Amino acid sequence: MKRYIITGTPGCGKTSIISALEKQGHAIIHEAATDIIAHEQKLGNERPWEQSIFIDKIINLQKQRQILADNISSSIQFYDRSSICTYALAKYLNVGPSEVLLKEIERIQSNKIYENKVFFIENLGFCTPTEARKISFEESLIFEKIHAETYVQFGYECIQIPVLPLLNRVNVILDLV
Repeated sequence: MKRYIITGTPGCGKTSIISALEKQGHAIIHEAATDIIAHEQKLGNERPWEQSIFIDKIINLQKQRQILADNISSSIQFYDRSSICTYALAKYLNVGPSEVLLKEIERIQSNKIYENKVFFIENLGFCTPTEARKISFEESLIFEKIHAETYVQFGYECIQIPVLPLLNRVNVILDLV
């Protein structure tokens, strides 16, 4: 099984690419952080990223989804972010990596869960805030840099997916797979 990570800064069009791949019938594992944020906000916690347990909640959901995805009968899976992204998020939020995060990174690295080539979606030149994404474009560029550096730190190769019309971006990824 080949598991490919699709990542990039908030607002880069990653979710649109993931949705297009899913509509084409490809196996997709959706992002955990956005779901955690939405769930917490429904519970009345408007800024869950300020809680110390936020990173661990993301990691636990990512791990659960990855393990469940082993049951999907598909030779290729596309992951909307990974625990390496969560490590980058911890750095961006200026919180140390928790034991849960470090153990999950050790697990994915030692078991070679993901392909070494990561599809890094280039930013669109703007970032539209949402309920889950309260980040300015300038802040997203800082996060993008941390993100890329973190993947390299852990030995991954970031394959830049340029700004193109949506289906062209999808086709670039599929051609590289």
